[in-house]
Amino acid sequence: MTLASEEQEASPPPIPAKVNGTYIWLIVAAQFGVFVAFITPVAISLAIRVGQLAPGHEEYLGYITGAGALVVVLLGPIPGILSDRTRTRLGRRRPWMIGGTVLGVVSLVVMAVAPSVWILGLGWILAQMGWGTVLGNLQNSTADRLPEEQRGRVAGLSGFAQQIGPVLGVVLAGGLAGDSRLLFLVPGAVGVVLVALFVVVVAEPDSRGREHAPLTARALGAKFLYDPRRHPDYSWNWLGRFLFYFGLTLNTTFTAFFFASRLEVTVEEVAGLIAVLGGFGILATAAGAIGGGFLSDKLRRRRVFVLTSGTVFGTGALLMALAPSTPLLFAGSLICSLGIGGFAAVDQALLLDVLPERETDAGRYMSITGFATSIPQALGPFVAPVFLAVGAGGGEKNYTLLYLVAAACTAAGGLVVLRIKSVK
Repeated sequence: MTLASEEQEASPPPIPAKVNGTYIWLIVAAQFGVFVAFITPVAISLAIRVGQLAPGHEEYLGYITGAGALVVVLLGPIPGILSDRTRTRLGRRRPWMIGGTVLGVVSLVVMAVAPSVWILGLGWILAQMGWGTVLGNLQNSTADRLPEEQRGRVAGLSGFAQQIGPVLGVVLAGGLAGDSRLLFLVPGAVGVVLVALFVVVVAEPDSRGREHAPLTARALGAKFLYDPRRHPDYSWNWLGRFLFYFGLTLNTTFTAFFFASRLEVTVEEVAGLIAVLGGFGILATAAGAIGGGFLSDKLRRRRVFVLTSGTVFGTGALLMALAPSTPLLFAGSLICSLGIGGFAAVDQALLLDVLPERETDAGRYMSITGFATSIPQALGPFVAPVFLAVGAGGGEKNYTLLYLVAAACTAAGGLVVLRIKSVK
């Protein structure tokens, strides 16, 4: 395998041919498998292991997940940058999917047999690196292969898989909670099988003939940044995504405490209610993702769907902030879920439409887009307490202000994409 860098002058990239149903269903299935293997630990398995290794120290779960998020922020773009410049008989993306899957399996074994919280944390960092690399290169494959008229539907189906995968993982984990090895390895096996199917069945062109200059450490560091003036449409998409996910993080981080406060019950008492509401929320999210994705392809429009989705989420958050009754509070939550699905699917298709330097640096720019999601998720929990404290006293929290700010951010995320000129 040979790696290289330096952008080359090239003629406009050819328009990709339509992919067949086999490609679509296998890439959706592979992403579903990654989410089963990778998100299950976040949803339940890590919490169970922390409880086994350090009873009474739930805060360790936050340290572990925070450390994993930090690694993603620092190292996330590197696999994408290197995959752009990988030259092998298997192509550019598949070797990284294979290597990421192997590392992902190792990470699950480490977490399953970890004798201490520190080793458990190391396993989670390896999981972020391994399964994150697989997922990133599956998405890079869509940037390489999908023509404009298929991007929305594939993004919508992938969004549906993203919602259902963790649910299946939690169900599996719930039945395996008594065996720490099976708790991690059974969801992992689902991921391995589905990723392997994609790698084996979906061929990728031989990349050994691609020419690139040698990759230096300085050049690699420079790839983390780009000039927004050269790619304004991509930059507006990045900013819109950042604003939406910042608002989403503000909305979701304190959900349990918000519901407990509004319903005047304890957090423990509200947990079951949130679980039921979450089930309906998955249906609403899936409807937004599939409906928005397919319609945006059919109508050949992206911006209006992203704008509508941001506005829908903002409306839901506004309703939650001001809801005078429990039914309206629940309705606001479901409206938010509908907006999440639509935004995630169509904005992903819009990203593929405006992605710069697709032929040489698609993985790089897909990875830089990841910052628009990871940075808000890292900053949101630290910024939210500032809004919660405004005008509050006696132990009360200003959840109304927090949800109003969330509504404003998500609506702004939809509005920003109207500045994009090259896509309708």
